Amino acid sequence: MQRHPIPKIVPKAENCSLTILKNGSNHGSMTAKNSKIKLRIVQSWQLYVILLAPFLWLIIFRYVPMYGLQLAFKNFRSSQGIWGSPWVGLTHFKRFFTSPSSWMVIRNTVTLSLYSIAASFPFAIILALCLNEVRNEKSKKFIQTVTYAPYFISTVVMVSIIFQILDPRIGIINRIIMLFGGKSKNFMALPQYFSHIYVWSGVWQSNGYNAIIYLAALSAVNPELHEAAIVDGCNKFQRIWYIDLPQIKPTIIIMLILNMGYVMSIGFEKVYLMQNPLNIEASEVMSTYIYRVGLINFDYSYSTAIGFINSIINLVLLLTVNTVAKKLGEEGLW
Repeated sequence: MQRHPIPKIVPKAENCSLTILKNGSNHGSMTAKNSKIKLRIVQSWQLYVILLAPFLWLIIFRYVPMYGLQLAFKNFRSSQGIWGSPWVGLTHFKRFFTSPSSWMVIRNTVTLSLYSIAASFPFAIILALCLNEVRNEKSKKFIQTVTYAPYFISTVVMVSIIFQILDPRIGIINRIIMLFGGKSKNFMALPQYFSHIYVWSGVWQSNGYNAIIYLAALSAVNPELHEAAIVDGCNKFQRIWYIDLPQIKPTIIIMLILNMGYVMSIGFEKVYLMQNPLNIEASEVMSTYIYRVGLINFDYSYSTAIGFINSIINLVLLLTVNTVAKKLGEEGLW
């Protein structure tokens, strides 16, 4: 049999040149894109310098402290340091959940947080809607100033005001009660009143500040919608219900999701200043419990484990509420 030589496949010059042109054009476009990005950075370097400060703050105060999370899994000894301390695994987590006071602390924290959200959330929206309807600029600014001013009162001064108002002997509340024939009460010593005092004093202090976000959202509502509604014969309440509220609904959902992410991170200062041995069963929350265990009893590993549990619960709540909101067709954080 006669063997025929296998023909060699030689690529056409046209194909080779086309490939070279494509590679060259891709490389050229990438180079042009990189040069545009560099030029944009050089032209807006001031903005990047401003951005550097919060970025460094985030790294230093949020990510670097994560190095200390390993304390939750170790039995910390100052002489041996973090790395040299013995590993104990989940011992501190088991200790917290088996402690008789753990569920009381979790219950108080969740109760105070949800109560605060339920009380303050609608009041801020209502205040923003009412201020948006005020047409007299001087009256509007006066009301905003009066409602916003308490936010600047420090926590220590705020708690001092609460103690003065609720004082059993000279407090104005007890004076009014005795004026109508009642008996004075030491409200700060009664556990059943602690949550109400904490929440409603917080509503008074922060309501004006919380309303600013909703006022900003209401300012973006198209006035032509209101004009069309007025032509159709809608009154103020109908326009608020059918125009203003639907327009600021995404902002309300996002603020609710963010608030739910801080359910377990209720403020330390105010709760701690309002605490006393008589109301401790209703006022002990996660932050004050961590302070007592970690800084007063010097049990750093146990307090780190409690703080880690606190953060995990907040993260789960945030992800859950965000997922539910998106499944219901609402706006989410991402």
